[in-house]
Amino acid sequence: MPYKTIGDLPDSIRNHLPSHAQEIYREAFNHAWEEYADPEKRRGASSLEEVTRKVAWAAVKKQYEKDEKTGTWKKK
Repeated sequence: MPYKTIGDLPDSIRNHLPSHAQEIYREAFNHAWEEYADPEKRRGASSLEEVTRKVAWAAVKKQYEKDEKTGTWKKK
């Protein structure tokens, strides 16, 4: 289901991503939720939840990267 605020995001997102990255995740997730609501727009047998998470993470990874040494997400 779409997220109204970044406070609605799962703990795994809120506890690891900077606030700007959380906003990117939320916006991409919500957009993908609408875009891929029709199962015919999805590849294979992927669930709506699975597709929206992948889209959201891809959006975050365009602007952020995880520092392998510290495990924190930083702007590219």
